[in-house]
Amino acid sequence: MGRSLSRSPSYRRRHSRSRSPSPSPSHRRSRHHRRRRHRSRSSSSLSPPPRSRTPTLKHNKKDHPPTLNNKSSKRQQDEELKLLEEETARRIEEAIRKNVEEKLNSEEVKVEIERRVAEGVKKLFDDVEVQLEKEKQDALTEARRKEEQARKEREELDKMLEENRRRVEESQRREALELQRKEEERQRELEMIRRQKEEAARRKKLEDEEHANRNNSMAV
Repeated sequence: MGRSLSRSPSYRRRHSRSRSPSPSPSHRRSRHHRRRRHRSRSSSSLSPPPRSRTPTLKHNKKDHPPTLNNKSSKRQQDEELKLLEEETARRIEEAIRKNVEEKLNSEEVKVEIERRVAEGVKKLFDDVEVQLEKEKQDALTEARRKEEQARKEREELDKMLEENRRRVEESQRREALELQRKEEERQRELEMIRRQKEEAARRKKLEDEEHANRNNSMAV
């Protein structure tokens, strides 16, 4: 009877339920409590140990100076720190150099360099062209200024020559007039002398005739 009951389906279902009972709330709480305890222990093992606040340690540090081993250890730490800083600086410099080389060797940077070089060459040619044009304009302006100055100098020279020529002509004209006046005056004086001579000869002739007539009348 007992074996038949153990083999019946209802008995097997009840027996299987009793074999795997669901965890009770108390059991779940205990498992959760164990996890929290394990997590707290692991965190406490990772965290640094708490500082001691006992005044006796401070008093010992003040009373006992650092030993030779502490000094050498500090010096070794300083040297290691210096070497670490130098190595870090070297690695940073190397990384920067590699980064710069990679950027310089990149196609984008090459295109940008070529573009800037082309712009620089174009700007240089433009500046040279502008400078040449400026020098050309300055040369033309200087040539026009010199030409204008030469023209003014020629005009002033022509005016001076014309003035000298006019003065010479005026002087010559005055001299000619003076010579003509003197010649006319001399001619008038000669004419006057000629007339005086003629008048003297006529008078002498009349006197001679009168004297002859008088002598003739006295002879008769």
